[in-house]
This record gives sequence, C-alpha cells and structure tokens, in this order.
Amino acid sequence: MDKLFSQTSIISRPIPGTGELIPIIGLGTYLTFDVGTAPAPLRSLRAIISRFAELGGGLVDTSPMYGTAESVVGNLAAEACVTRRLFWATKVWTTGKATGIAQMEASQRFLQVDQLDLVQIHNLMEWQTHLATLQEWKSSGRIRYLGITHYHPGALPEVATILRNYSVDFVQIPYNITIRDAEREVLPLAADLGVAVIVNLPLGHGTLIRTVQGQPLPNLAIDLGCQDWAAFLLKFVIANPAVTCVVPATSDLTHLEINLSAGILPLPDKNQREQIAALVARL
Repeated sequence: MDKLFSQTSIISRPIPGTGELIPIIGLGTYLTFDVGTAPAPLRSLRAIISRFAELGGGLVDTSPMYGTAESVVGNLAAEACVTRRLFWATKVWTTGKATGIAQMEASQRFLQVDQLDLVQIHNLMEWQTHLATLQEWKSSGRIRYLGITHYHPGALPEVATILRNYSVDFVQIPYNITIRDAEREVLPLAADLGVAVIVNLPLGHGTLIRTVQGQPLPNLAIDLGCQDWAAFLLKFVIANPAVTCVVPATSDLTHLEINLSAGILPLPDKNQREQIAALVARL
C-alpha cells in the first residue's frame, strides 16, 4: 500500500464556488470517533488521523450529534500536529438561533481552529433559522463555506427545493451503489448550480461490505487497481463527476488505507459503473 501512495496521489476535485481543491476521499467520524477518553480506542484513532493526513486525506466530517467525536478528533489532530492540514466540516444540529450559535462556537473550540472550513445544517433541522446565521458568519469570515445535509433518500426532494431557492456551497447526501435516488435530481442539480457534493453512507454503514463478503473480487475491480471490495464500491461513487468528496468512517488502519486507495486513478467510466452495479445486484 505504501508503494501505491508513493507512486501517485489521491484525486482532488474543485469546490465549484471557489475552485479550491479537496481530496475526493474524506473521513467520517460518526460512531467511530465517539469514544470519550477510552485509552485503547484513542490510540487507534490517533493512528487513523495521522495516517489520513499523511496519505493526502483532507476533509474530516463531524457533528455535535456524534457525541464526543468533535472533541476527540480535534484533540487527536492537534496532538498529531495535522490540524492545519485538514479541511474541517462540522454541523449545526439544534433549535433556535442563539442555541445554534453557541453550538457552533463550541464546535470551533472542540476542533481547535480559528475558522471553521464548513458548517452544515444537520438533517435540515430548523434550516431557515440556521441558514440565516451561517450566511452572516460567512460574510464576516467566521466560516468559509456553508451547507445542508440529510442522511435519508426521502429528504432529497426537500434538499432539491432548498438548492433551487437558496445559495449554499455544499450539500451532503446519501449515495452508494444500491441507494441511487440522488442521481435522479439532486446530483444533476448540484452540478448545474455549482454546489459541492459530499456523499455520506458510501458503503451503507458497512452493509454493502457484508453483502459482498466472501465473494471473489471481479476482474473489473482488478483492472481498476482495486485490491478490495471497499475500494471498488467507493470508486463507483466517486466516478460520478458531480461528487466532490465521500466520507467513509473507520477506526481500522487497514480499512482507512483501502478507502483512500479508491481515490487513485483509474476510475470507472459510465459503462463500467453500470457493470459494477449489475455485479453487486446479482450477489
């Protein structure tokens, strides 16, 4: 794996609104970084955040909803001296303007940054209130980008309505080889409007890996440089040109390296993506 990363680098894609490049494979923190002060998990996660930065990862996605994840990942990045090398994406997940401001200020302290790169409205909770605050914060330089998120395909019509009627920099949505609802409207719309797309659940909370477990890796995966099913499934997602970044979560160092390897060329073309989908559908 070291040889692979020494020979090439992870693909970066531009944030449409500014052209700033971010690596296409990010790091999620849901569940995995919610470990409090437990020594053994902290040791493993310290290695995760260090290796993530070392191999060219960029965007770290977290939220106040994720328990202690914000403080844990913020502390570990500071200890590893990689805070400034990462792109920090968190969320606001509460009701009321004042409470939202207090929550975002706490997130900034937990992540130990002078400026938050991206704040997203988590699962559209009271989005009208928080969007107004985020616009104020962006104008004053307290955040660099603002966005909206949802984890459920059923919310995509509302997401699309917001994209059409309000100015946001990022949208975060569920999308993977078996959950393709976003292809119908939100992904093309984001591309047309110049909105960056973060994909959550690219491996379906691990359910997709369990589906293919024990199955031989297809020849197409090998042709695409994949050494593992996870990389093959991630390549399906990031090959969609509307996708800016995916945020798989892991606390396993080997899995992290496999995930990051998915961001190395080549990527499947349109016909190959449909072949991948058909392969998985038969399993």
